[in-house]
Amino acid sequence: MKLLSRLFRLSPVAALCAAALPAIATDGMLMEGYGPVSTGMGGAAQAIDHGTAAMAMNPATLALMPTRARHDAAFGILGPNVTSGMPGMGSVKSGGTSYVMPALGYARRMNNGAVVYGFGLFAQGGMGTEYGADTFLAMGSGAPVRSELGVGSLLFPVAWQVTPALALGATLDFMWSGLDLRMAASGAQLGALVTGASGNLGGALPALGGAPWARIDFSNSSDFTGKANATGWGAKLGAVYKAAPGWTLGASYRFKSRLSDMKTSDTGASLSATGGFADVGRITVVDFQWPAMSALGAAWQATPALLLAADVKRIAWADVMKDFRMRFDSAGIGGSVSFALPQNWKNQTVTSLGLAWAVNDRLTLRTGVNLTDNPIPDALVNPLFPATVETHYTFGAGWRFASASELNASLTVAPRSTVTNGMGVVVTHKQTNAQFMYSYRFL
Repeated sequence: MKLLSRLFRLSPVAALCAAALPAIATDGMLMEGYGPVSTGMGGAAQAIDHGTAAMAMNPATLALMPTRARHDAAFGILGPNVTSGMPGMGSVKSGGTSYVMPALGYARRMNNGAVVYGFGLFAQGGMGTEYGADTFLAMGSGAPVRSELGVGSLLFPVAWQVTPALALGATLDFMWSGLDLRMAASGAQLGALVTGASGNLGGALPALGGAPWARIDFSNSSDFTGKANATGWGAKLGAVYKAAPGWTLGASYRFKSRLSDMKTSDTGASLSATGGFADVGRITVVDFQWPAMSALGAAWQATPALLLAADVKRIAWADVMKDFRMRFDSAGIGGSVSFALPQNWKNQTVTSLGLAWAVNDRLTLRTGVNLTDNPIPDALVNPLFPATVETHYTFGAGWRFASASELNASLTVAPRSTVTNGMGVVVTHKQTNAQFMYSYRFL
């Protein structure tokens, strides 16, 4: 208990709210790039042809497609390496080190050539961390703690070549989200986050206030769905303009999502505490949304072999990540309890710079950099929620091995970042991510 007291004495509310969410990916909860062509160039995507991954960023760039149709099949591997420790207490490494991000896309020109349409299936972002039952994050409860978030979309894009210089695009996104969570805190810390309670469960809360530990658990074994799930909608608008020979400008806006509340089944979650208290019920994650994002980009075909690209994105995290709210509805003793977990994310500016060099008509090499900052105040960063990666160095290559077939791959290296939070916990986070894509072009 001495370690737990030291860990939480400065800010028990901050500690619990950070521990209760999954660790995030790269640019906040977003990927640093979608598809290996863009990712190999630092995530630049607003003004270049990078295949059907365009529908995840700027759908108007589908109009840059030189062929009548194309099909892309891709997958990414997100490889975080998160370690936390305290002076004199040693370090603990997260067991969440590999997450698969699949993608599929198809785009086709209509007979008149001015309109491109298609569909795509993309993992939008998310990640997780896992710590053992013997770590300080388990609070002496004797059970592991973990968190895993996933957000995906089925996208329906359309791009219209309005004039030879101007193209407009839009997507309608059917979205889903899933969350697993196994968290531990003291009864007092959990009580500090309660915003409302009712029924028998509400009456039991005062007695739980003195418990050395209390837990909320909802988790399954799937790599692609969470125990709590939601569906909803999103949309994007985009434009591409060929400003001058060799110069292309692009811009897009993604609207804030309209996801329903994430929910488990009626008995899919549990609330437990020291002394044998245990109850089952439903967890509802209230109004978790994907943020709005605006982006501008430019590309310059400096020579027939050399393409340079740059994007700036603004992600509106402050509008969707001020608080994280949950409600537990008891299916056992009856009643409910609601929690509000402060997050206070700030908006994030992301700069992507990249280049592609066509060595010959078969081989293209790419490199870039993706620069951003940590959207969570340092004082709130927790081993289960380390949104601390700020710089990504990216590399990529494409190999056209037949007239219609091509392979592309990218590698992202995010160097170690270190943050000391308000409780004195030192959190380090680095990543190595990879993406691969097979493309077939219908000539």
